[in-house]
Formats: sequence, C-alpha cells, structure tokens
Amino acid sequence: MQNNSLNTTGMKRVFIIALVLLSQISYGQQDTQFSNYMYNTLSFNPAYAGARGTSSFFLSQRSQWAGFEGAPRTNVLSFHSPLGSSKLGIGLTYLNDAIGATNENTVSLDMSYTINTSDTYKLAFGIRASGHMLNVNFRKLNIFDPGDVLALNNINNRFSPNIGVGLFWYSDKSYIGFSIPNLLETRHIKKNSTASVSSVSKERLHYHLTAGYVVELNKDFLLKPALLTKLVAGSPLQVDVSANVQMYEKFTLGASYRLDAAVSFLGGFQLNRSWFLGYAYDVDTTTLSTFNSGSHEVFLRYEVFRSDKVKRPRFF
Repeated sequence: MQNNSLNTTGMKRVFIIALVLLSQISYGQQDTQFSNYMYNTLSFNPAYAGARGTSSFFLSQRSQWAGFEGAPRTNVLSFHSPLGSSKLGIGLTYLNDAIGATNENTVSLDMSYTINTSDTYKLAFGIRASGHMLNVNFRKLNIFDPGDVLALNNINNRFSPNIGVGLFWYSDKSYIGFSIPNLLETRHIKKNSTASVSSVSKERLHYHLTAGYVVELNKDFLLKPALLTKLVAGSPLQVDVSANVQMYEKFTLGASYRLDAAVSFLGGFQLNRSWFLGYAYDVDTTTLSTFNSGSHEVFLRYEVFRSDKVKRPRFF
C-alpha cells in the first residue's frame, strides 16, 4: 500500500510538471509574476522610468513553488533614472526566467517622457525596446517518441526583438498605470517541413493595470493599498490586491491576495536612506500547495540621493 501511495504521488508530480511545461510551450513566455510588484513597476511598465525622481537600482530573486522540480526561478536586475532636469527618464532591465526545460533572458531599454497635468499630478508616457533569448533543453524532458521532430534539436539562444508601451499617472500619494510590455506576438517555433506543427511557442499580449494610494494614518504610519491586474488571451484574469503599512519610515509589513492562486505575506526594512530590503512569502490556495512549500521572493533596492531635495524615499 505504501508503494502504491508513493507511485500515485509520483504520478501526480509528473502530471503537474507536464501541465506546467505544456502551458509554457503552448503559449510561450508569459510575463513574469512578482509578489512585490508594487516595488518593481519598471519590470512591466516603461513609463515608470525616472518616476522616483532619483537614480534607482533594483535586484530581485524569486523562487516559486519551493521543493517542486522544474519550478520557475526569476532573477531581475534593473536601473532607472530621470535625465537631469529634463522631462525624460531612462530605464534598463535584465530578466532571467527559468522553468523546467526552458531558460529565457530578456534585456529591455525604456524611455519615458513626463508632463504636468496639475499642480500635484504628472503623466508619464513610456516606450520599451527589448531583446529576448530563448533556450530549450529537450534532454531535460522525458521523450516518449525518439522520432519527435520537436525534440531532435535543442533551442539555443533564439533571438526575438519586441517593443512595449505604458502610461503612468501619479502624485506623491497615488498612482495609476497601464502598460503592454510586449506588442509583438512572436512565434518561437514555426512550421517544420516534416511536421504539421505550425507553432508551439508564441508570445501573447499582456495588459497590465496597476493602482495604489497612500493614506497617512499619522506622522509615523502610512497605509498603502495597491492593485495589479493582468489580462492575457487564453488565460483567466489575474488580480493581485495588497496592503502595506510603513512604520516610522523604517519597517513595512503587508499582505497580498492573488485571486484563486495565492496569499502573500510581505515585509521590508529601510536599512538607511538609500538601501531598502524586502521579502515576500507566498502560500498557494490551489491544489499545488500539496506539492510545494511556498514561494520566496527577496529584493534589494539602492537609490542615489545627491541633495536634500528628496526628503524621504517615496512609498511607491
């Protein structure tokens, strides 16, 4: 009985891994998921470049579904800054995303232009140019048909360019943004003369809508509810709702709920004026929770303050 139970569990693991990989191959790269999205806006909206009013460096590592073989792992390194006293901002992002047999690397260059819409609000327009490198090592998969033309040759650094756009309307206390990070629906594997397959890996348009508002509870406590929605063809609408409390400009605690997917617990610490360290732990609310011990995400942000013009780091 024990062996049968172990075999059943093993079969479930194989089945779920197969579903994950099938989703990856069928729909191509889906935009990376972050629990600390409120600190990592540049990853999906080029209009955010320079919005913090200073040079900002961001480093993040996400390990999803800990203990699950072939689970997604994501690394991000980014920089953005306003260009002097002009209305322009620039951003540069490197993203590495690995899941199962696939490994993807993307480099994005962002440019924003900001106008004043009132005494307190600004509107930024953003554009993105990116290059995407796809690698697939079919040897990591169980090949049931040795003659399968899709598994005869690995994919090595297959390059595809893309462009994206975004809007970001904000003040010192609130913001709303909309973006489409990738406008081109690239087909990574096209029709083979010896097979009937026309495409097994295709980019899909992702529509991002984000919003947040900072409520000053008193001089030492700030509350920031935030929202992120992602819409992509062929997938259900993803909604993330979060709330963070900043205490004494040092500590941040919060929680987030991803509709029909996960609950996240968020924490952060302002080490000093320039350095901020954050962490998120996700607990799945689906049957996947049986096969993993949660997801971990940690980030480090460094900002350059050359004058006292910026009195304190903004809460978003």
